[in-house]
Amino acid sequence: MSDPVSTETRGAVAVIIVDSPPVNALGHAVRSGIAGALSELNDNGTVKAVVIRGGGRCFSGGADIREFGQPPKDPMLRDVCALIEDFPKPVIAALHGTAFGGGLEVPLSCHYRVADRSARLALPEVKLGIVPGSGGTQRLPRIIGARRALDVILSGDPHGAAEARELGILDHLVEGDLTAGAIAFAETLLAEAAPLKKVRDLPVTDAAPEVFEAARKIWDRRSRGLLAPNACIDCVEIAATEDFDTGMAREREIFVACRDSDQSKAQRHLFFAEREAAKVKDVPREIEKRAVNAAAVVGCGTMGGGIAMCFAGAGIPVTVLETTQDALGAGMAKIEKNYAASVAKGRLAQSDMEARLDLISGTIDYADLGPADIVIEAVFEDMDLKRTVFGELDRVMKPGAILATNTSTLDVDAIADATSRPGDVIGTHFFSPANVMKLMENVRGRASAPDVIATVMALGKRIGKIPVLVGNCDGFVGNRMYHRYTRQAYFLLEEGALPGQVDKVFTDFGFAMGPLAVGDLAGLDVSYRIRQRQKRDLAEGERWPLIADRVCEAGRHGQKTRAGWYKYEDGSRKPIADPEVERIIAETSAELGFERRGISDQEIHERCFYALINEGAKILDEGMAQRAGDIDTIWTNGYGFPVARGGPMFHADHVGPAHVHERLSHWADVASPALEPAPLLEKLAREGGKFGDL
Repeated sequence: MSDPVSTETRGAVAVIIVDSPPVNALGHAVRSGIAGALSELNDNGTVKAVVIRGGGRCFSGGADIREFGQPPKDPMLRDVCALIEDFPKPVIAALHGTAFGGGLEVPLSCHYRVADRSARLALPEVKLGIVPGSGGTQRLPRIIGARRALDVILSGDPHGAAEARELGILDHLVEGDLTAGAIAFAETLLAEAAPLKKVRDLPVTDAAPEVFEAARKIWDRRSRGLLAPNACIDCVEIAATEDFDTGMAREREIFVACRDSDQSKAQRHLFFAEREAAKVKDVPREIEKRAVNAAAVVGCGTMGGGIAMCFAGAGIPVTVLETTQDALGAGMAKIEKNYAASVAKGRLAQSDMEARLDLISGTIDYADLGPADIVIEAVFEDMDLKRTVFGELDRVMKPGAILATNTSTLDVDAIADATSRPGDVIGTHFFSPANVMKLMENVRGRASAPDVIATVMALGKRIGKIPVLVGNCDGFVGNRMYHRYTRQAYFLLEEGALPGQVDKVFTDFGFAMGPLAVGDLAGLDVSYRIRQRQKRDLAEGERWPLIADRVCEAGRHGQKTRAGWYKYEDGSRKPIADPEVERIIAETSAELGFERRGISDQEIHERCFYALINEGAKILDEGMAQRAGDIDTIWTNGYGFPVARGGPMFHADHVGPAHVHERLSHWADVASPALEPAPLLEKLAREGGKFGDL
């Protein structure tokens, strides 16, 4: 195996090349290699400057994930960064591709930084529940000022080369060959006898106290109890108020405290779970995927329009079908309005809006969809309607086109049976608003072809989604689980709880909204229609949530009627407790024969959250999800499960499957037989296993 770090000398400039595929992770061998190369070059009298660059497709993706949780090995990355900064000759970082996390902290310790146009820079540690731990919070503010550094560190998002140059992170953009450009830059520095720019010696600008006060105010609202954002703010403030060595010591202390927290463990779990979710166990990675150069969407309502925007955002031309010219015009106007709102908020350039609108065309003729490589049906959630649409698509779409349904609960196989090519049919469940929400729950039908599955999973990433493959059952994974815990919430209302108490248990746990407030937002008539379909398959003796039907049948459909589980004032989305709902609840309890009783918050928590976990166990046992992490990815990205808890199955492992089993057994005996523990949960409890080990 070749050394991951090599050195080439070109005149007076040496080039240190990190070549450790696939992402030049900064593992022990790479760190030792850089330190060793610097030691040799320090003693080389002919070398007057050093360039550090990555081999292959990027500079560095950051830390080596194989070292997560392992005892640290010297030299630590912070030590390597100190060696670079203290090197007596100019050191220039030459960046291309990704320079993330530690892969950016190394360049920040260099005296100068150059990049080609492909470079993308980020400090994404906040998304893992930690702070940058090798000087990122101390050096970046010294380079670009505290305010800008906070924006970069707290977002965790990548910045392109041009933007990084504008921010001041980069000193120069290289056109053409990166190595040649970096060497030329180094030779210019030598010719001009340019000083060594030690970042540690620079002052932190734009660091008034109100900068940090404003950041805390914003992130206290955005982060909903996450530790890492405020820890990052603390670190940058320390950089502004303490000397460099003190700041580095405090950064390390804060990093370790964050790293060892339950929150960071949960967020790191989700980081890896999202990447695993993209892998399909029985579809080879090398399978040839179908080309997707043009798309079509049936329906230009809220969902269809949002899906069209996803394609346009990825540069894929898309044709949208509606039944009438008026409906099409209204849908296209809504798309333009959404783009205009993004422009007004500074999230999208006017030129980008115009370019995306140019990629979206409309029609009322199915024949115009024929040339598309994939068509996504996004019509009303009605089986007969969807089968009619797929019959038309079967008639007009070219051979090899992928026929996808955006159904959220319906049988994908029954929809595929309306065509002569079920192998080309798959579910693509987007979440509303589709142009914003990241999750894409892809549903494999009985006949879905492997290359169709692979193509749609890859397409999900291409259009900026987090794709997860699930099996075909009622509600798939996300909604099937959602219906289980909302049903328990309804039962608790019938037995003695009130909406505000139930929802508060959820918000106290970390959700932005409780299930009843969510129902009002989505529309209670939507869930009502789904329940009426599900009611046809109700097992004999199975309890039905009558209270949910009674509220909807009273004309209370949620925020759109200004009355649902709560009432709403005109122009406001703030839920207000409504005595009328309490009256309906009390009457329904009496109708069902319940003597209302006091319900504790603990009972609400256990019956709702453990019902969620229990259904997840059934889903895993049935093979409807490939792995527990897939369920966690779905729930944190599509249903608002707090990332600090890691998802329902991770949370189950945290509290212990045996505890969940014991509490479900208790509630199944005294309150709700539907909470009888799943066989897989019983097995894990008996054997001391965890969902994460499956």
